[in-house]
Amino acid sequence: MKNDLTEHILETPRMWLVSCSIPLYEAILRHDNQIAEYLGIEVKAGWTEFGDEPSVYSMERVRVNPAEEPWWQYLAVHKADNLLIGAGGYKGGPNRFGVVEIGYEIMLDYRNQGYATEFAQYLINFAFSHADIKVVQAHTLAEPNASTHVLKRCGMEFVQEMFDPDDGTIWQWKVHRPA
Repeated sequence: MKNDLTEHILETPRMWLVSCSIPLYEAILRHDNQIAEYLGIEVKAGWTEFGDEPSVYSMERVRVNPAEEPWWQYLAVHKADNLLIGAGGYKGGPNRFGVVEIGYEIMLDYRNQGYATEFAQYLINFAFSHADIKVVQAHTLAEPNASTHVLKRCGMEFVQEMFDPDDGTIWQWKVHRPA
């Protein structure tokens, strides 16, 4: 990865989590080779299952409020392989109750190796490094799956079943700021 990046970067034991700036969002929306050139990494097809929609939405939110950049999208770069392996982050800054929501994805070849847990845990840790954050939450499909296991490993607890107009029945998970 390039050393001259101005993006906010969280470092985990095995990954760099690169906060998306406007130039990085623009690279994401142009083509995978533009991401590779911008970050100085390798990018393989299939690094995201969600397409451009999360990047477009996040970029628009950051354009409206640049100070919220750390509360939107991050790219997960595998250090040893210098390879983009996923994306995730927050669904905006904290609400008036001090709650933020996380989400994440890891490309197929890197699943079941603890990367999603590492990613989610560092998003939780980063959130709680801000005094105004009281709760970190997430949502999953309403069934036991890989994401529910990740969230449990990160200390999240099932809160309730809800209906989402886009996803149908979902489960809500939360972890409160440690005392």
